[in-house]
Amino acid sequence: MAKSRFNLRSSTSTTTSPLLQQGRVVATFGRHVLVEDDAGQTRICHPRGKKNEAVVGDRVAWHPSQDEGTIEQVLPRRNVFYRQDEIRTKSFAANIDQVLILLAAEPEFSERQLTRALIAAEATGIQPLIVLNKLDLLERFERAWTRLEPYRAMNYAVMPLGLHEPQHQLSKDTLYQHLQGRVTLVLGPSGVGKSTLINYFVPHAQALTNVVSKALNSGKHTTTATRWYWIDEIARDTVLIDSPGFQEFGLHHIQAPMLAQLMPDLRVHLGHCKFANCTHLHEPGCGVLQHLQTRDSLQMMNISDNRYQIYKELFVEMSARPQW
Repeated sequence: MAKSRFNLRSSTSTTTSPLLQQGRVVATFGRHVLVEDDAGQTRICHPRGKKNEAVVGDRVAWHPSQDEGTIEQVLPRRNVFYRQDEIRTKSFAANIDQVLILLAAEPEFSERQLTRALIAAEATGIQPLIVLNKLDLLERFERAWTRLEPYRAMNYAVMPLGLHEPQHQLSKDTLYQHLQGRVTLVLGPSGVGKSTLINYFVPHAQALTNVVSKALNSGKHTTTATRWYWIDEIARDTVLIDSPGFQEFGLHHIQAPMLAQLMPDLRVHLGHCKFANCTHLHEPGCGVLQHLQTRDSLQMMNISDNRYQIYKELFVEMSARPQW
């Protein structure tokens, strides 16, 4: 299994001031952040100024002051995974290796939300991993697994998972192999087992959350927190990042003409369009539209009607946003 592309113990930059220390942001609670140094010690820190630009996974330079600290600089990032709607930008985490999109046989997952998360990962160059939980719900799991067939055909990694049942231990062991040596952000709607997954791999996760809540003197912060968890406290090379749930996944940071490039099933047909600026909606000589009319069930990567409908909706949404 491939290891993380950066050394989690070392800093990514150096600072000139001897008064500054370096660490990693391991939790965010509004304007509060929790910074962990390379020895594993943590401290509550605050950004200098009104805006907090640090997210979980960031390496930061900070200045100690009594029992807290002030973040002076966010060090260069390898990547940052985020969503953007009409009102604001929400960053989930920085310097990550993969995004685990957790779905379940029940409740029924939204293919539109799944597509949005995959597009965001493609745009950032971060590897996605789709995991379908609740193997014990046999018929419903089979139906959900069939719905994911187009994504397996697109060469996305799609895995089954049974978190609750001992007979499905192999699925948990296989998932761990995909996590080992990587920094993984976990996304998922409510009810799919996200907390169960975190608690399975990090049994002391609730205790860590309680410690942070006590330090902040407010339990209410924990409901919207993003949190970094070491799976292996000794080796410290495998991480899960728990993220708060969300109802919508905005893609306003992506330009409409780039959309088809970020959807693998459309991307393979883009070289056959008559016009270079084809929108794949109505133009004559469009390779995507031609494929939709002449689909061959033997082809490895067909565009389903549902996926094309999602593309059209997203293209209209992205085209209608204000141009600044």
